[in-house]
Amino acid sequence: VQLQASGGGLVQAGGSLRLSCAASSRTVSNNGMGWFRQAPGKEREFVAGISWNGGSTYYADTVKGRFTISRDRTKNTLYLQMGNLKPEDTAVYYCAVDASSPYFRRSGGIYSWGKGTQVTVSS
Repeated sequence: VQLQASGGGLVQAGGSLRLSCAASSRTVSNNGMGWFRQAPGKEREFVAGISWNGGSTYYADTVKGRFTISRDRTKNTLYLQMGNLKPEDTAVYYCAVDASSPYFRRSGGIYSWGKGTQVTVSS
């Protein structure tokens, strides 16, 4: 499956962005999906995940209450609504499908990755 993330950009602190991730195959509808991010000089980290049917969502503590993950199974698309952005949210954001589970594992899953989209938050 191919994943294409979009929606990144430059935003001021306190602003909002909505990321999208379009999947090339309907097979993703049976798997958990999620977002990771990687800032310069840091390891890739989990941001948010969602189960196959959208019934369960998971967030890193650093984004809980500010970010909302959702998916549209009819469009094979994953979203990440980001609000109250902070400079420390600056990173390349990657979407992923977890082939190992209908939910989404924060680590240890079997991930298919899309190309990332850059999010830059200015202070």
